[in-house]
Amino acid sequence: MNAIIDEFPQPADLYYLNHAAVAPWPARTARAVERFAKENITSGARDYSQWLETERRLRERLARLLNAPSRADIALVKNTSEALSFVAFGLDWREGDQIIISSEEFPSNRIVWEALRPRGVEVVQVNLHDGDAESALLAACTPRTRLMAISAVQYASGLRLDLERLGIGCEQRGVLLCVDAIQQLGAVGMDVQSSRCAFAMADGHKWLLSPEGLGVFYCRQDLREQLTLHEYGWHMLEHAGDYDRDDWQPARSARRFECGSPNMLGAMALEASLSLLEEVGMRQVEDALHERVQWLLDGLQGLSGVQLLSVKEREKRAGIVTFALAGWENRALHERLKTAQIICAQRGGGIRLSPHFYTPPRVIEETLRLLRTVTSQ
Repeated sequence: MNAIIDEFPQPADLYYLNHAAVAPWPARTARAVERFAKENITSGARDYSQWLETERRLRERLARLLNAPSRADIALVKNTSEALSFVAFGLDWREGDQIIISSEEFPSNRIVWEALRPRGVEVVQVNLHDGDAESALLAACTPRTRLMAISAVQYASGLRLDLERLGIGCEQRGVLLCVDAIQQLGAVGMDVQSSRCAFAMADGHKWLLSPEGLGVFYCRQDLREQLTLHEYGWHMLEHAGDYDRDDWQPARSARRFECGSPNMLGAMALEASLSLLEEVGMRQVEDALHERVQWLLDGLQGLSGVQLLSVKEREKRAGIVTFALAGWENRALHERLKTAQIICAQRGGGIRLSPHFYTPPRVIEETLRLLRTVTSQ
């Protein structure tokens, strides 16, 4: 455990509970970036072949994290929104087609689908809090439904959906399942095969503990050539690197979605961060995160005037706890917490706390202590 603590040398007076927004890096990630910078200063791209080896390891780590059949199913993208756009503007839509989403999606997983309305595509929003969320989503499907685009974990409430149940239901209805996995990947386990995902995507800067600017796009093998490409360049070719070749075709692998030069700096960082998650093991990461979330839930429920806006059941949550406090306007409470160096977010009609598996006990203890003080005033 000491080795894990050493990976996150945060100041003793900083209480970081904002991994659902932007996470701190592990120390090894900072070292990887520093090494890469020094290498570029001293020798430029002399050892580019070694950089490509790091990128290969990164794809393999991402494939294991998602339980993708192969690293060929993995594309490295700028962010979640880019990957969602590949799907939205790659599929051959027909007028009258439907897309099912929830009524509480982050804008990335709403706007991209609404942008298809000029093509005659209907976006149906489903309320997830009127009974059984998965049943409600599947019941909204009609013979015109082509795709269900859903966040694995809702960014504001923290509600975690049963992707396997949704995947089976979508498969039975002939509907493609597209999963925004940014609030699940790196927090709790994910399996694109058991959940029958057609597409899944996530950024690296939240639960994967890496910088902004590099994410992952999983595209099922049988669907890759069904997505019309809108970006072309040297890197997305089957014979990338054969610069004298006149004939060309897009790569058969998911690299077909990577049009130009890769983000090698981001790859160095993300590969280092994922090495930590693999060393700890996602089962241990998930258990430790659930323990910290339960600690927060228990502490909050013992406070006067607290309204929990997140679910309590373990199987329906990941790393997010959102609450409101009677007598406090959310913005004012958020500012009070920020003043005390408790780093969190204002989301979903309340205050969102999001620890990670490594979060020290003092962070949770100090947060609850301050909230007890606030409620007693």
